[in-house]
Amino acid sequence: VCVCGYPRKGHSEIALSHNFLQDEKWDKQKHTVEISTDAFGDITFIGLGQKVGKYVRVSTETHPHILYELMTKHWGLNIPNLLISVTGGAKNFSMKPRLKDIFRRGLIKAAQSTGAWIITGGSNAGVMKHVGKAIRDYTMGSCSKDGKIVAIGIATWGTVYNRESLLSKEEKFPAEYVLDDENQGRLSCLDNNHSHFILVDDGTHGNYGVEIPLRTKLEEFISNQTLKKKGVGIKIPVVCVVLEGGPGTLDTIHNAITNGTPCVIVEGSGRIADVIAHVANLPISKITISLIQKQLKIFFTEEFDKFTQEKIIEWTKKIQDIVRMQQLLTVFRVDKEGQQDIDIAILRALLKASKSHEYPGHEDWDHQLKLAVAWNRVDIAKSEIFTGEKQWKSSDLHEVMTAALIGDKPEFAKLFMDQGVSLKEYLNQKTLISLYNNLSPSSLIYNKILKLMEEKPQQPMLPEQHMIQLYHISDILRELLGEFTELLYPRPKDMEKNFGPLSAPQIRLNTLHTELSQPDHRKSSISTKNDGVPEDPVRDLFLWAILQDRKELSDMFWEQSRDCIAAALGASKILKKLSSEEEDTDRSEEMQALADEYEERAIRVFTECYRKDDERSEKLLTRISEAWGKTTCLRLALEADNKTFLAQGGVQAFLTKVWWGKLSVDTKRWQLMLCMLLFPLIFTGLITFSSKGQELKLKQMNCGERLKGFFSSPVVIFYWNVLSYFGFLWLFAYVIMVDFQTTPSWKECLLYFWIASLVSEEIRQLVYDPDGLGHYKKSTIYIKDFWNKMDVFAILVFIIGLICRLMTRTVYEGRIILSLDFIIFCLRLIHIFTVSKTLGPKIIIVKKMMKDVFFFLFLLAVWLVAYGVAKQAILIHNEERLDWIFRGVVYQSYLTVFGEIPSDIDGTTFDLESCTVNGTDPYKPKCQEHRNGLPIFPDWLTILLMCVYLLFANILLLNLLIAMLSYTFEQIQENTDKIWMFQRHDLIEEYHGRPAAPPPFIIFNHIYLFVKHFILCRPPRRRKQFKEKLPKNEDAELLSWEAFMKENFLANLQHEVNQSTDQKIRDTSENVNSKLETPSPFSTRRMCDVTVPIKVRGKDKVPMLFQGLLQHTVGNFFRVNMMVEVLEINQKNTDGTIQQRLANLEEQLFQSAKALNWIMTVLSEKGFGPKDTAPLLTTEKLKETESKKADSEVKVEDQKSKYHVNARILLYPGSSVKCFPVPDEKVLWKVEFQGYAPPFYTSEKEDLTGSWAWEGPADPSSLEPSMAGDTQFNGESFHGPYIFENGLPQNPMGRTGLQGKGVLYWFGVNHAIDPVITRWRRKVDGSVKVKELKRMLEFLAVSCPSSKHWALPGGVLEPGETLPRKLTEILEEKALWAKFQILLNEGKEIYRGYVDDSRNTDNAWIETQAINVHFENTDDLIVAKLNSKTVVIACCSKEDGPVRWQPIEQNISIYANQKDFLQKVAELHDAHY
Repeated sequence: VCVCGYPRKGHSEIALSHNFLQDEKWDKQKHTVEISTDAFGDITFIGLGQKVGKYVRVSTETHPHILYELMTKHWGLNIPNLLISVTGGAKNFSMKPRLKDIFRRGLIKAAQSTGAWIITGGSNAGVMKHVGKAIRDYTMGSCSKDGKIVAIGIATWGTVYNRESLLSKEEKFPAEYVLDDENQGRLSCLDNNHSHFILVDDGTHGNYGVEIPLRTKLEEFISNQTLKKKGVGIKIPVVCVVLEGGPGTLDTIHNAITNGTPCVIVEGSGRIADVIAHVANLPISKITISLIQKQLKIFFTEEFDKFTQEKIIEWTKKIQDIVRMQQLLTVFRVDKEGQQDIDIAILRALLKASKSHEYPGHEDWDHQLKLAVAWNRVDIAKSEIFTGEKQWKSSDLHEVMTAALIGDKPEFAKLFMDQGVSLKEYLNQKTLISLYNNLSPSSLIYNKILKLMEEKPQQPMLPEQHMIQLYHISDILRELLGEFTELLYPRPKDMEKNFGPLSAPQIRLNTLHTELSQPDHRKSSISTKNDGVPEDPVRDLFLWAILQDRKELSDMFWEQSRDCIAAALGASKILKKLSSEEEDTDRSEEMQALADEYEERAIRVFTECYRKDDERSEKLLTRISEAWGKTTCLRLALEADNKTFLAQGGVQAFLTKVWWGKLSVDTKRWQLMLCMLLFPLIFTGLITFSSKGQELKLKQMNCGERLKGFFSSPVVIFYWNVLSYFGFLWLFAYVIMVDFQTTPSWKECLLYFWIASLVSEEIRQLVYDPDGLGHYKKSTIYIKDFWNKMDVFAILVFIIGLICRLMTRTVYEGRIILSLDFIIFCLRLIHIFTVSKTLGPKIIIVKKMMKDVFFFLFLLAVWLVAYGVAKQAILIHNEERLDWIFRGVVYQSYLTVFGEIPSDIDGTTFDLESCTVNGTDPYKPKCQEHRNGLPIFPDWLTILLMCVYLLFANILLLNLLIAMLSYTFEQIQENTDKIWMFQRHDLIEEYHGRPAAPPPFIIFNHIYLFVKHFILCRPPRRRKQFKEKLPKNEDAELLSWEAFMKENFLANLQHEVNQSTDQKIRDTSENVNSKLETPSPFSTRRMCDVTVPIKVRGKDKVPMLFQGLLQHTVGNFFRVNMMVEVLEINQKNTDGTIQQRLANLEEQLFQSAKALNWIMTVLSEKGFGPKDTAPLLTTEKLKETESKKADSEVKVEDQKSKYHVNARILLYPGSSVKCFPVPDEKVLWKVEFQGYAPPFYTSEKEDLTGSWAWEGPADPSSLEPSMAGDTQFNGESFHGPYIFENGLPQNPMGRTGLQGKGVLYWFGVNHAIDPVITRWRRKVDGSVKVKELKRMLEFLAVSCPSSKHWALPGGVLEPGETLPRKLTEILEEKALWAKFQILLNEGKEIYRGYVDDSRNTDNAWIETQAINVHFENTDDLIVAKLNSKTVVIACCSKEDGPVRWQPIEQNISIYANQKDFLQKVAELHDAHY
């Protein structure tokens, strides 16, 4: 066996050659070779289901970028919203059943709800096995629609048992893997519940832990990736979950904490997890070596004897480092109140880490909120983020609001609006365009936009413009709503039309990095009040949600809309149109259901309005809605085919008022007809008039008004036209039957004049446009009407007949055509009678039944032609006359259906006298096949054919027709009234706009309109009854009233939901379940007592009667107990309102007291009175808040170490040197530390060799003179003289775990300078900015890409330097160096002393001097240079420049010690901090 663990026979010839490893230690870098992977593809586990996973074998040197690309592009994994790294014991261990269930359920819930990846070791043992079983349970209990859990196992290739089956050279796809735990030995089998495996190979066999470095790199790489989906622009968060574990797990936790990864420790899982959990809440000073030793003895019982003192010290140091980072450490305790789910603990750990991300005191609320939105966990946002600690501005939530909308997260959108997001401030043109450019490529609306862009020429786009613009959306909306609407977003005026179509891009635009808060100063193409600010943002967002069929978002925005009825009807129209175009049946049904729901909402809101005020509700129907394309609710309902809306009482009452015009709707029909015949009766009191719902008395109207009001009423116009049409039909019939002369008589000429008046009326309907729809739209509406088509057809036929009639040769043909045309005109009567409430619904039924009749005729024609042709061919030989063929095949067969049996079917009535033999007589049928005067055809065959034909045609098809008509009648009978009411509108609208005079006198009205419109050029008057533009004040008042009625509807709707049976059952079930989960001790004890058997007369048996009585009593007791508890809950709910009000009042008092205290403090600081005499306002909540604040400060101070921390890291920076672990209690030199043996390290850089570079230990007596003689070296410490040990200076702050100089320049002190260069933060006009009544400072900051911090432009002084290198690079010119040196000498010293730096060692350390150089004015030469430097560098960089002016505030990301410098500078200048 080789050193690598593999047998010798598996090696190459070079490896087997003599002296290959002679006198040389085995090294994988030298003795292994990388080749192309030979194990990859799909994997199945034999005997464990058909689930297929992915796997790949990689080298330890594989770059994480390659693996990430493999997983996302080739394996098809979605980019994760979260990375959960589960680590712990690699061997099998047991957990308590409850903890096991909580862990499995919570882990899967966290992964499933956030879309996370779970990363484990991948083997079928230890914590990995628990994760696998959790995934198995989830998979078995979930449906196919649930999200798939991604579990990635990263294992060592050399430790995988039966790995030979994974080699691709076996040519098995997918690879078949056998899970064999019994024979695996020291190796491990892969877990079959993981979905993906990455098997890391370093060329060894049987060595565990090979995968850890690559796994760490991969997790770090993934955490640095930006989440680029659903509008969230954050780094992918990583959390480490720890169960049980040993030394390797401790290293993993320590490395994770050091790298800033939050960790969740599951208490109760065993070993190292329990050790950390038991000391997590202790101060660092109490976490001693002895304490850790005791804990290890408890939780590592079997392994404790193997622990050495050095190992215990190392573990103590690591645990101290872990506990010190409290913001990254979370302990999950099952029994702790409020911690029942580990998914909550995982997400809280990430939020807790983001609050203190990168430096103490920083609370990155925006990052926390982005995390919650990415996870879609609104419960976390409510409980952990919106807690009142931060006062959120509307602008702070704009970016996450966009993310919530794009990601279809309505709960978050509602939460943000509750937290103060103003939609008017949020939605500008740029934001709306961004939302539309993030449409799903699979959505119907996205494909419609692409199709529109391909068909129509578009304006060329600038590079920074989005593909989809608002005028694209406007065209789509007009297509969906109807051409009767105006464009909601007008096209830009400067759009040119000579550009070709744009090709649709193949990628989806993403606007994640768009600065939504910046206003768009370009000219807006949207209807706006200000630049880029929509007039109605609620409507725009509602339309955006409706176009994507997002029900919850659209409901939320509809509830906030003012023009809610128009919005609901518009949504119904859009959704019905989209539903008809959607190819996916399920989505089409969903759209149709949502359209019906919005129609129902419009009905209920209008009904609520009509109950309160019928006049206002009628105005809602006819008012012009500017927000919806200058149309009306009534027109939207008609175009959307919302029959139910039109059929409701309020709309029909309005139509009835329009129908009667100025007449009272209570007028009897006989009164109306009598006044029509004897019009002087109009001036009597026989009929009454009304105006705005009130009856007018006879004295209130003069004769002209009454006459005009009567004859202009649509009902009167209708009856005159009916009488006129009957007269027309009488005259038409009289002419074609009685008075059709060669030369037209005066009666026939009157008929032609009458027809001319009808033609002129049809032209008026086609051309006259009082509503301003346009000729194209007007023509489209006219042609769509069926009765208009019939009118045009009847007129065209009459013209043809008239032309034939006027020609001498075709007079008779003309009469025939006119006779047929009379039938068409008679059918036109059906439309007239649709106004009747009795006949109208019946006519609708007849129209629907006509479809069934045509279907029946199609089936009948099949049998009719089949039977007729066969009969004709059998009976008649070579009939060539088409008319007699038609009679024999069709006519006789059709009559047979109605019982007229042909006499020649059996040959009994054959007579040669009644037929022609050769078919020469056109008036006789051809004789049947005969011989010697007798028919020769088989009469039995023709009779049989007729019987079969009658069986199917007479019995089957006729009865089928009857059944179809009955079914149609039953189906339509319920909706005929709705359909009739819907179609009634068209008739009323027609006669409302019709001239008062009936034909033929109507032609005089047409002449008047022609003169007025075409000669005098006067525009047509709009019909106010159906479309009215209200004044702005009245319109705003009406919309406010409508919104109030909508709120009443929503309140009633919520009450109905709460009172529904399903909701009551659901609430009761929740109450009972909550009580069963946490039963009271009393009820538990009683139920437990019942289970004890009772002995009766020595027998362990209860009599049946007594047993039944006992069960009945116990059951009643349990039910009574539950009822009492439910009543208690109801009582608490009743008191909840009062308690909430008291809590609100207390909160107001608390805020008032806090504000007044702050005002008095500021006034006393400004000298307006002594601070001691100021009255102190306080409340109980204020006392509690101050107490918690003080306790928090004490806890923070306690967590801060008294000793240097950064100097005691275990791995020295920039090297592979491991430092000796130094716990807090062993830092000071005066404390004895047996076994302390730190390594000696000095960097081997060439630039560190010189007269000032001390190579090693020297005699203490020679150290001080050598330093003093070197002019480049200042060895004087701010903390006094050195203490030497073995000829080396000792760090004044104590041990660090490393001897030597490290990467520093000198033994002993290495001086540094941190210049704090400040100036006042100014506005554009030059004045100083003020925040919280104090002026604001800004300082010169340098970006540190490695740590992602800002820093002061200082550092350790190199040999011969008086200024830090970074500062000299910024100033550039040497003349400025000298000038700045003078300013630095004159500056205010803020701090001098020791710096806790990771480069410090036992013998070399850094001490700094922080000096504030403040520029009061901006005209200084150095300030000008710094300004130019920051501008140039910032413009050249992609993000923030490496040098810039940063405001001095608490939330600035900067190193902790330098943050203290900034605080002191702010106090020095009395500035804001």
